[in-house]
Amino acid sequence: MQTRHNWQKTEIQALYEQPFNDLLFQAHQQHRQHFNPNKIQISTLMSIKTGRCSEDCAYCSQSAHYDTPLQSEPLVALESVVQAAQKARDSGAQRFCMGAAWARPNQRDFPKILQMIQAVKALGMQTCVTLGMLDSEQVEALQRAGLDYYNHNLDTSAEYYPQVITTRTYQDRLDTIARIQKAGINVCSGGILGMGESRVDRISLLQTLANMQKHPQSVPINMLVRIQGTPLQDTPGIDSLEFVRTIAITRILMPKSWVRLSAGRESMSEEMQALCFFAGANSVFYGERLLTTDNSSMDQDQRLFSRLGLSAVT
Repeated sequence: MQTRHNWQKTEIQALYEQPFNDLLFQAHQQHRQHFNPNKIQISTLMSIKTGRCSEDCAYCSQSAHYDTPLQSEPLVALESVVQAAQKARDSGAQRFCMGAAWARPNQRDFPKILQMIQAVKALGMQTCVTLGMLDSEQVEALQRAGLDYYNHNLDTSAEYYPQVITTRTYQDRLDTIARIQKAGINVCSGGILGMGESRVDRISLLQTLANMQKHPQSVPINMLVRIQGTPLQDTPGIDSLEFVRTIAITRILMPKSWVRLSAGRESMSEEMQALCFFAGANSVFYGERLLTTDNSSMDQDQRLFSRLGLSAVT
């Protein structure tokens, strides 16, 4: 199959409706064509500014709109970031990601973010940040600092989006991604499954990502972590096989992108994760915390990778 940017919703629906074995076989063939199926890209994610975000994302413990158990914290010191990045590198991580709970970066702290990027790159690691919406000047500054990846998830379909977030529009997200791509910075953009969306919404989300002029180089697929105090705290979980199907279809639609198992992996069985890896997932977040939620421990991951014959990309 050729890499495409003109997928129709009916085509993606047909992929979902294939027998499970046929879908996974097709996805695995695509995966082997572009990647070593026994290699995993490992990233570590650190919260560098926690809580009191002005956005109202219905899934997020860091939103100032909701009463959650999270304690807010100011921007961390550069030395703490460097220490965490060194630990991540020594544990096998290739990329160090930094997340700040902002709607957009403020003028006071943004220069400190640039210093963090430069310091982490000096350790020989790839860098990624997620800072909310960006204007063109901020994007250019990130590019000059040597940023490798910018994370800006679409979260869900354009149609379902207003049920999840009202403080910024879907187009706001697309505009930030377009600025990042124009600057030549790699894009990390995906979604969250299990927020009450339908399969039609998942189809629409994947179509939007796959039909971008340039596919996101990294596509994180998150499973909702239900947080006490958020509007989605009682949302029913997504069926595990539906989640695996979505991983497989992501691999088929964006065959050259890294497909990452992101939030929610801590609650996935080893068998479910193994199916996701077979279906084309080839990236994970490594470490006990993902911003503010639990993640599989490094020891658990190392044991699982050993049992599956997987090793880290270097």
